[in-house]
Amino acid sequence: MEEFDVVVIGGGPGGYVCAIRSAQLGNKTACIESRGALGGTCLNVGCIPSKSLLHASEMYHKAKNEFKTIGINTGDLSLDLDKMMGHKEKSVDGLTKGIEFLFKKNKVSYLKGHGSFKDKNTLTIKDASGSTQEIKAKNIVIATGSSVLSLPNIEIDESSIVSSTGALSLKQVPKKLIIIGGGYIGLEMGSVWLRLGSDVEVIEYMDHITPGMDREVSDNFLKILKKQGMKFHLSTKVLDVTKNSNGVTVSVEHNGEALEMTSDVVLMSVGRKPNTDGLNLEAVGIKKDQKGRVLIEKNLKTSVDNVFAIGDVIEGPMLAHKAEDEGMAVAESISGKHGHVNYDAIPGVVYTSPEVAAVGKTEEQLKESGIEYNVGKFPFMANSRAKINNDADGFIKILADKSTDKILGVHMIGPDVGTMIAEVVLAMEFGASAEDIARTCHAHPTLSEAVKEAALAVDKRAIHF
Repeated sequence: MEEFDVVVIGGGPGGYVCAIRSAQLGNKTACIESRGALGGTCLNVGCIPSKSLLHASEMYHKAKNEFKTIGINTGDLSLDLDKMMGHKEKSVDGLTKGIEFLFKKNKVSYLKGHGSFKDKNTLTIKDASGSTQEIKAKNIVIATGSSVLSLPNIEIDESSIVSSTGALSLKQVPKKLIIIGGGYIGLEMGSVWLRLGSDVEVIEYMDHITPGMDREVSDNFLKILKKQGMKFHLSTKVLDVTKNSNGVTVSVEHNGEALEMTSDVVLMSVGRKPNTDGLNLEAVGIKKDQKGRVLIEKNLKTSVDNVFAIGDVIEGPMLAHKAEDEGMAVAESISGKHGHVNYDAIPGVVYTSPEVAAVGKTEEQLKESGIEYNVGKFPFMANSRAKINNDADGFIKILADKSTDKILGVHMIGPDVGTMIAEVVLAMEFGASAEDIARTCHAHPTLSEAVKEAALAVDKRAIHF
């Protein structure tokens, strides 16, 4: 039976990063992955393919509707959906093979199959053919990610009732697409198919979209999406989803009234659940919470001293970069170093157009905590680069402690803010004040000048607005 210093169960962003870092630190390391391809949900059926379609659909939309306003005449324009999907698949395939190369480069053993616990130091791996093998490990990291949730009694067939996975591979542009759930994933997928020609409607149980987002940004985001043509049914409860000869019927309740809506395709986008079933955690006494997440203690350690857990299987935002940071931290802790994750400085991004990005506390959270703060806001309509690019929707909002000026949260909606958020994440890692950003020289003309102006606005001295 082969023995390893570290074995990671799961080859997604958290798992493969953890495995590579463990090997770099001199540990004999293996990574078990059941999908048959590394990269997890993010690379195979999540972040990467969705961004490929978001980019391609935005280029199509701009060519069709916006190029002529800046003097570019495109003539006849047509959509080749098969080629667009082919480009997506080619990108994914190249990146998954890239991770395999990194495993070889760093001498990480890649074990294909489904891993489960036999005891705290022994794992059983069952491959696609049904054959099994056992391996020994001094340390084990659970990094099995998450999978799609559905509503009770609603079966996802990935054809007419789809998850995000099916929404990434539709064979044709649906005339009408209903999205159940107004969160990040649903709105991104809705943006793709809206640009490609679908009539998109979103059903959300709450009275606002993107729950957990700073409410001012969320409300502004809703207005922009409506302006783009996306329709919304807020404060609406889904009762049932049924397939019929004409497509799909969605039964809902709004203000006590029962209604029916029809669609060609329905996208279920109501959240995700941790992949902890099938690991045989009970055999080693690993504790879970009511949502099925693995409970962790200090340094991401579970209730079993040599077993760790990271990413979507533990509490916190289900984000690839959060899992990666945790994977690095665990690898370093196992090797006697000081692994650390700053959960107050993990950004979140919605890759629509405009993008939405945030880090730290929202205004609602600060008010609830009784923390006094100052607000600095700056609109992109007053930023010269955004104006000349015809992309000036949105604003940047900085929340700073009233007495110390320390940055507590930053919320952005606008062009390329998914990249721009990195500046303030770095600032927050160093405990920066709004004044620190305000006194940092930003190149002109750039979108990032809006960050500096928002920082100046915290002290009510923005120059260009």
